Amino acid sequence: MFVTEPDRRRSLRRDPASVAALAALAERTRPVAASRTRLLPVAAPLAGLLPDGALRRGTTLTVGGPGDDGALSLALALVAAASATGSWCALVGHPGLGAVAAGDLGIDLGRLALLPRPGPAWAEATATVLEGVDLVLVCPPFPPRHAMARRLVARARERRAVLVVVPGRAGWPEPPDLQLRIDDAAWEGVDAGEGHLRRRGMTVTVAGRRSAARPVRRRLWLPDPEGAVSDAGAAG
Repeated sequence: MFVTEPDRRRSLRRDPASVAALAALAERTRPVAASRTRLLPVAAPLAGLLPDGALRRGTTLTVGGPGDDGALSLALALVAAASATGSWCALVGHPGLGAVAAGDLGIDLGRLALLPRPGPAWAEATATVLEGVDLVLVCPPFPPRHAMARRLVARARERRAVLVVVPGRAGWPEPPDLQLRIDDAAWEGVDAGEGHLRRRGMTVTVAGRRSAARPVRRRLWLPDPEGAVSDAGAAG
């Protein structure tokens, strides 16, 4: 059950102490003016793909497309460093997340809120968690309407959070600030049906608006033999 904005406002008017507590909390968590407070860190192998070498607050990123192998892993890798350095993150709409794999990527599971099955109200759930965390990763269960996507993008911008979307087959109708595309994803370690999967290579291309208008490509191991993300050299 979700509380609507009018209900929330009426509740706060009846409880002045809650208003004061929220105001104090907002003041304590208000970012300072330094430029680095506008950025959330990423793992070193991913920094060269992003215009700021980090995730800029208030932006929306899409990761992968229909049938892209490794899209969720790449999205989780983007979340890992921010989580490990104290940012609160949330994952909406992916019931099959493996905690061990997420931990290997460096995610602090104690700072990761999970909403694995939000159902038809996934967009409302995403908008709600955007109110209180630094970064939200969402896997839409069905194609969102333009208006729905625009509202989420606007909410992320307003709350100065980062919205990472893994659209999959659902698609994402709103142009993101950054789009990460995956090509040539392939596992290594199995030969003629025998052996163990050791690592997966993928070429990641990032393009977007303004300073990201010129695409940047890197070859990554994700996961590498340790389960993390590592650099496999420049892509052609």
